[in-house]
Amino acid sequence: MSPAPSSAYEVFANSVAEGPNRPCICLTPRAGRDYQPEGCEWTYLEVSEIVESIRRVYAQAGYGTGHRIGLLLDSRPEIVFHWLALNALGASIVPLNPESRAAELQYVLNHAEVCLVVALPARTAELLDACKALPAPPPVVLLGDFVLGIPAPASAARQSPTQGLLSETALLYTSGTTAAPKACIITNEYCIEAARRYIGAGGQLKIRHGEERLFNPLPLFYVNSLIITNMTMILSAGCMVFPDRFHPSTWWRDVAWSRATIVQYLGIVLPALLNQPPSPSERAHQVRFGVGAGVDPTRHLEFEERFGFPIFEVWGMTEVAIASIACHEPRHVDTRSIGRPLEGIKFRVVDEKGQDLPPGVPGELLVRASAERRNQGLFGGYYKDDAITESSWTNDWFHTGDLVVQRDDGSYCFVDRAKDIIRRSAQNISASEVEAVIRSHPAVAMAAAIPAPDELREEEVMGCVVLKEGFSPSPEQAEAIVIWCLNQLAYFKAPGWICFLPTLPVTYTQKIRKRDIFPKGQDPRQHAAAHDLRTRKKSTVKHTAAPAPETHAR
Repeated sequence: MSPAPSSAYEVFANSVAEGPNRPCICLTPRAGRDYQPEGCEWTYLEVSEIVESIRRVYAQAGYGTGHRIGLLLDSRPEIVFHWLALNALGASIVPLNPESRAAELQYVLNHAEVCLVVALPARTAELLDACKALPAPPPVVLLGDFVLGIPAPASAARQSPTQGLLSETALLYTSGTTAAPKACIITNEYCIEAARRYIGAGGQLKIRHGEERLFNPLPLFYVNSLIITNMTMILSAGCMVFPDRFHPSTWWRDVAWSRATIVQYLGIVLPALLNQPPSPSERAHQVRFGVGAGVDPTRHLEFEERFGFPIFEVWGMTEVAIASIACHEPRHVDTRSIGRPLEGIKFRVVDEKGQDLPPGVPGELLVRASAERRNQGLFGGYYKDDAITESSWTNDWFHTGDLVVQRDDGSYCFVDRAKDIIRRSAQNISASEVEAVIRSHPAVAMAAAIPAPDELREEEVMGCVVLKEGFSPSPEQAEAIVIWCLNQLAYFKAPGWICFLPTLPVTYTQKIRKRDIFPKGQDPRQHAAAHDLRTRKKSTVKHTAAPAPETHAR
């Protein structure tokens, strides 16, 4: 029996040896794209040959253990090729978000001690600006010039303090809100165990070895696509399907073209698909199930019935990868159920003092590995920040900052991110709950609930709304949405403000960037399209469902 793999590359090499002609990576077509607009597919052997050619370039230049290479490649399969090549050498990658500005790039490059950046020509302007401000700027190599050779690293490869499974394969930066982003150390063990947990979820989520094709529109510079689902397919000898990003209008065409059997979702993916007009193409697919996070519980069954396959909600974060999936009955699809912890993972729900809470009482979710080592299969800590690492692991349990409630049947239900709780008159309000109700209004295409300053109540709920085509922003429309909410939510949860916007900013993972809805320092109440409904909300004693205003042009 061959030894168990100790790196992501070894997992890949095993799948190459097992089935060299099996499909490995599929790129869906996209007219007008400046690379492979017709789409393409590579077998495991073909990917192996590409990876080997890249590995030789790095090896000849002297890259190896201890080196970190920045990759600014949008969401192209080349990220996977370079990652596997560098993983084979014991080096690590730092995927760079193409949305980052010069100051953000400067911070990451300096903090991670990146010694080389491989980038696309269109992404180099701000990258070079960022490098100018660094005391020891890393050389930048354009992707198209990579095969011509790369400069040697400033320092030689060195022995890593951890070997094999516990060695670093990537630094992934989490979003900073009030402080600088934190760098999660991703190890080979993390990659392999995340894939094993996904494959072993059980219930209705069954990964067939050598048969699955997983369609993931999420960016390759984040953990979901690059590590979790990509490694799941590699470990199960399946095929990873990469569109360049999420395209609602061509989703079903691309899913059918790629012969996908599993789809991944997040953020606005599902509501955007539900808002598309019905078409025969939405049933012309081979999808067995979808996996992701953020489905509106009021539309969960609607999605499954319309498109013909179940969707399973997961809970996870960069620090712990994938930790639970609601794929066992009862799935509680009318709630934000996240199922039960996957094998190798343990959950606790605690109050503000760290005391365990009984089922039915919401509290903070704590996570750890079931093994003796608290972070077995989880992240290796925050790079250059031992103090924050230890504080996040109070009493050997990782504090997630997410609020959940445990049911009597052992499953868990997501309440909200702690930072997405709106505090109104000492009442905690889940922004997600409010958003789900606003989005259910017939006139609403997108919605975000945020806190608006309130001199009396500390905070008041503001609904930031993008209307569907054919509906116009007006005081009457704003009032109709508030009354709609009052008929479905407790009084204090309903929005006191409605602000109509032409669009809402989203990340590459299709999550709404709430901090970017309004410029920093701007009072959202002062926006020209903000409607104050606090008096109307307060004066309404009995509400009847307000019909959606008749469709009319904007």
